[in-house]
Amino acid sequence: MDFSDYFRIVNLVVAVIMVLGGITQFFPIEFKSVIIGVYVILFGAITGLLEFQIPPQVSRYASFLFSFLGRGIFYIFIGCILLGEGFLKITSGSIVGLVGVIYAILEFIPSIEPPANMREADAGWGAEQV
Repeated sequence: MDFSDYFRIVNLVVAVIMVLGGITQFFPIEFKSVIIGVYVILFGAITGLLEFQIPPQVSRYASFLFSFLGRGIFYIFIGCILLGEGFLKITSGSIVGLVGVIYAILEFIPSIEPPANMREADAGWGAEQV
């Protein structure tokens, strides 16, 4: 069974939650929280963009985003960054982190293949062109 559409929807929802969670990082306004918010919004925008178009630089320099384990660890990392005081920060961080844990587990279930946009750019470890 092909789950590509479901994974695409989940990744887009996570991207939106990242952007909204990044916006919540701006409050209260402090230098550190603004920087974190900008980065999380940027990561959310890139995650959403990867569902529609894969720039060649991303597949070369961020190849970890093209496997369940790599994307799962990335989502767990962003989820931990989003966690903070307040309902919206806890909710957004928990959702993104939980999706990351599920993605990391999916790496070890051979019957579930990665979606098409994750397979296209996956050249494997050390398969750089010379």
